[in-house]
Formats: sequence, structure tokens, C-alpha cells
Amino acid sequence: MRKIIASTLMTLDGVVEDPGGFGGTSFGGWAQPYFGEEAVRRSIEKLASCDYFLCGRRTYEMFAAAWGAADGPYADRLRELPKLVASSTLTGELTWNATLLEGDAIAALKRIKEEEDGGDIMMYGNPALLHTLLENGLVDQLDIMLHPIVLGTGTKLSGPRTELKLVQQDTLPSGVIALGYEAV
Repeated sequence: MRKIIASTLMTLDGVVEDPGGFGGTSFGGWAQPYFGEEAVRRSIEKLASCDYFLCGRRTYEMFAAAWGAADGPYADRLRELPKLVASSTLTGELTWNATLLEGDAIAALKRIKEEEDGGDIMMYGNPALLHTLLENGLVDQLDIMLHPIVLGTGTKLSGPRTELKLVQQDTLPSGVIALGYEAV
């Protein structure tokens, strides 16, 4: 059975919005100074074990624009990974090796998760989609890259009460703490 791994970048005050600066917020891009060689290596390694990249409409649009024509190992892996896009507003064919989860996205994800063969499903960003996945008990692993910065504004991680078990903890040279949790 496949796992859904939700991965998010977070500030010390819980903000998960616009870490890459692609969302057009005045405070966006806060994670960029911390995205060094070790963070890149870890990201590529995690993506290498996955068969799908799950995202919502905004993340899909922002990532396709930012990484669609970019060069390098990270961009190459993102480009080659099939994308599953959960959206109630998009229609028709998508670009960037993406497929729209039409209809009931949660039911579709449950079916894909239950497949015996294959790698995991990686989900980045999108606090609303993460909230929905948590509500439906679909998150098997939650990876948080905790950044040593306080923003004081922005969307914070939220969801229903969810019990998690810490299974991994590392400090990167940038001061970012990589935390890995499994659902209990």
C-alpha cells in the first residue's frame, strides 16, 4: 500500500504560506535563504522514492511556472514525476505531466493509496489540502522543515486533532530542523 507523505516548510510561529515566494505575498520567499545543499539533497531523495506528486490548484500553477522549465536535478525530478492535482476549479487537460483528480478527489486518492505496487505520494504545501487529508485520515507521514524565523503573519498549519509520533529529527547546517512524524 502506498503512503501519502505531506511535506511542509514552516516558521517558528507556524506559518506555512508562501515559503518559496511564488504566491505573491509581501512576506513570501522566507524559506529561500535556508534552502542550501543539504535541503536540496533531502528533497531530491524524498521525491526519488515517490511515484506521484500531489498538489492543489495553486501549488500546481505556481510550481509549473517556477519549475516547469528550470534546470537541475530537483527541477528534473519534479518535471518527471506524475502530478495529481486536487481542484474543484480546474477543468480539462493539464500540462506539466499532471492529471486532474476529477470528481471526489478523496475517493480517488484512497484508491491510488490502496494500490499494492508502487512508490509513495508526496504532497507539498497547500494548507487547505493538508487539512482535508488530515480530516480524512489520509496522511501517513508528515514531514516538517522548521525554519528559524518568526513572520507574525500568514496562513498557519491547521487541521483536526491528529495524533502523530516523532520518528525522525535532524538539524541542517542552515539551522532548519527536519522533523518526521508518522500517524498513530
